[in-house]
Amino acid sequence: MNLFADIRTVVLSALEQMVRRGDLPEGLSFDAITVEPPRDASHGDMATNAAMVLAKPSGKKPRDIADALSGLLADDARITGVEVAGPGFLNLRLDPGVWTGVVETALKTPAFGRSGMGQGKRVMVEYVSANPTGPLHVGHTRGAVFGDALASLLDYAGWDVTREYYINDGGAQVDVLARSAYERYREACGQTAEIVDGLYPGDYLVPVGEAMKAKWGETLLDKGEQYWLDDVREFATEQMMVLIRSDLDALNVQMDSFYSEKSLYGTGKIESAIETLDHNGLIYRGTLEPPKGKLPDDWEPREQMLFKSTEHGDDVDRSVQKSDGSWTYFAPDIAYHYDKITRGFDALIDVFGADHGGYVKRMKAAVSALSEGRVPLDVKLTQLVKLFKNGEEFKMSKRAGNFVTLRDLVEQVGPDVTRFHMLTRKNDAPLDFDFDKVTEQSKDNPVFYVQYANARVHSVLRKAHDMGMDVSDAALGGADLSGLTHPAQLKLAKAIAEWPRLVEIAARGNEPHRIAFYLYDLASELHALWNLGNAETDLRFLPEGDDPATVAAALGKIALIRAATVVISEGLGILGVTPVEEMR
Repeated sequence: MNLFADIRTVVLSALEQMVRRGDLPEGLSFDAITVEPPRDASHGDMATNAAMVLAKPSGKKPRDIADALSGLLADDARITGVEVAGPGFLNLRLDPGVWTGVVETALKTPAFGRSGMGQGKRVMVEYVSANPTGPLHVGHTRGAVFGDALASLLDYAGWDVTREYYINDGGAQVDVLARSAYERYREACGQTAEIVDGLYPGDYLVPVGEAMKAKWGETLLDKGEQYWLDDVREFATEQMMVLIRSDLDALNVQMDSFYSEKSLYGTGKIESAIETLDHNGLIYRGTLEPPKGKLPDDWEPREQMLFKSTEHGDDVDRSVQKSDGSWTYFAPDIAYHYDKITRGFDALIDVFGADHGGYVKRMKAAVSALSEGRVPLDVKLTQLVKLFKNGEEFKMSKRAGNFVTLRDLVEQVGPDVTRFHMLTRKNDAPLDFDFDKVTEQSKDNPVFYVQYANARVHSVLRKAHDMGMDVSDAALGGADLSGLTHPAQLKLAKAIAEWPRLVEIAARGNEPHRIAFYLYDLASELHALWNLGNAETDLRFLPEGDDPATVAAALGKIALIRAATVVISEGLGILGVTPVEEMR
């Protein structure tokens, strides 16, 4: 049940009636018409832009449309007041029973707020995709949380979601990994590791070296890398992926599939993707102008095989094959996304780190070209995370081996706090992660504030149960809600009613942070109502005595706050956070 969508249907029905009686011309599009909360709550419960949207295409003054529309809307029993504001906005007031009716719906409807917006279409969300050269660090953590929450949000909104991790095991970085692991192998065999500049110095490779000794003994010692590089590269990559999977498990992130970049080489997949572009007239041989600033690794002042990415929105054409016949870094990425398209996905989402911002246009161009515009690609960039503790910032450097890992973070504050806090900022905004603040018990700590709201309600449910009251959802769903007339009670009911609308807004924009923001606002309304009970006895949730009327009124008040926790549990579920029923 989406109350805002229901009232929008009422508005559209009234507009169609105006068309039939000649007040509006035929053929108007109503797609841009919205019904949403007004910016100022004192103006009413809902507002519609219908008159403003239709004024120009109908050739009428917005005020005239609004006046005619207001009379028709007033005929709906749920609408108790219609006011034309400014040049033609319509503010609506609803009967209080409409809002309290949402409480009953939330208690009686499984997964209240779920949407069919996605219509079962298939979407691939690719996220994390870190190089398999070490454990995941804090930067990867944000991408992992964002991607996982986005996937859950889209599933909740009716999409058929696949979560995938792209293993970058086909580039030069895995050769560096192999050489680094080999030095740890030499160390495990009693020799001195020579971690020269350019190798990975982290201690996380020590167990890999020991595992290599257990597998090969000392048979690889003092041999040229041509004898061991391929085997060690494969072995070390597998070991790193075991570590990465373990890190993801600690964060409660579960992938549906892992896709190896290496599987694209020698299988014809890269060639097939490039041939498809060539068949569409998008491949040619030429020389690119040198880019401004630092030259990228795949640029050379020689004739190369180029992709006409500018025909699909890119700034410049891109090289896919160097003059020596080797593929550029871009070529396997093209092939990988072509593989996604051929697997039948209706939409693609890539979650990249902030350092991949320059890659967005070329990747969108490739997907547009390969799918002939049928499959949209949305690329979400996650900005950097700064860690603070005791007022000081942590620094991290993967090459120096002193970076803060995902596991470090989770072990200090837990997966729930980590996940929620990573979503307290929009993905493309920098985020500060202060260990002191994320663990304090105050309103300034969003995860505590939301969890505390949930725990407070469950404490009421336990006490009511101990008093002999039936506070099951079935019983509360049939409670008398007519006594819920206080403004604070209605504000909470209105906040609950916003949930289905908020889900669709967040899913439409691929913005899971909206869920975290909404949960904080919902918790604020619940806490405000709770605190009012300290002074106003009529707002307290538990009855004093066993008078049937008093008990019945209490059940209605408990139903209201229980409906709020139904939504909190659903929202936290999308974020991958376990609701807390009792604070410790």
